Amino acid sequence: METSKTHSANPERGVSASKRVEAHLRKAIHAGKLRPRQRIIEEDLARELKVSRGPVREALLRLERDGLVVTTSRRGTFIRDISLAEIGVIFRMRAKLESLCVRYMRENPSIDAPDLLNKALKKLKSAAAKNSEEHFFLADMELHRTIWKGANQPLLYRTLDLLMNPYIFIIARAYSSRIPLATRRDSHEQYVRMLLKTPLDKIEGEVERYFEGLYSRTFEQRSAFQDFAPDHWTSNFPTH
Repeated sequence: METSKTHSANPERGVSASKRVEAHLRKAIHAGKLRPRQRIIEEDLARELKVSRGPVREALLRLERDGLVVTTSRRGTFIRDISLAEIGVIFRMRAKLESLCVRYMRENPSIDAPDLLNKALKKLKSAAAKNSEEHFFLADMELHRTIWKGANQPLLYRTLDLLMNPYIFIIARAYSSRIPLATRRDSHEQYVRMLLKTPLDKIEGEVERYFEGLYSRTFEQRSAFQDFAPDHWTSNFPTH
């Protein structure tokens, strides 16, 4: 009876156990507490969250469907890793899609693009001034999503939101964290200036060139994680 009362007072009452496990894991992945290649042990997680293993398995199945974890036979479930080749493809796709968003945003008469972008940029600068990686990361995502929303093209937004899910942003942050926050702040400021000043007939090419440079600066070095993402990463998962 005591357990039942405790449960009924819980603010998460009404949320299924598997959904609570899923939310817990998503938050840990997005916050960087669970890193690529890190193993998830069902029994330990069930004990920590005071649930049975059934809801844990259900949550892991949904996370695997969304590409956040991978399960290998006889080895277990791990936080998904990703190869540099995959990241390169994602960035090329993002460059083309975001360049279209910028064009549509600039052509959208119902918004004040300079005001929207400068407000988002102000948050990013504030995070840099506080030397807060976490707040900078969130402001970075918000800035780009401001562009996607400003385009007022639901299909483009949904495609970019799927492509650049928080996990991909996490990977990008792991690499870019080696670059000083002030440098990243200046890069974003230059990007916003370019978006607003470049002639419309040239904007798509300029955005694509920006992302080509961003990829080169961020990823064409040694991995941010020592054991991060060889092309055949599944064969290298730890077995303990």
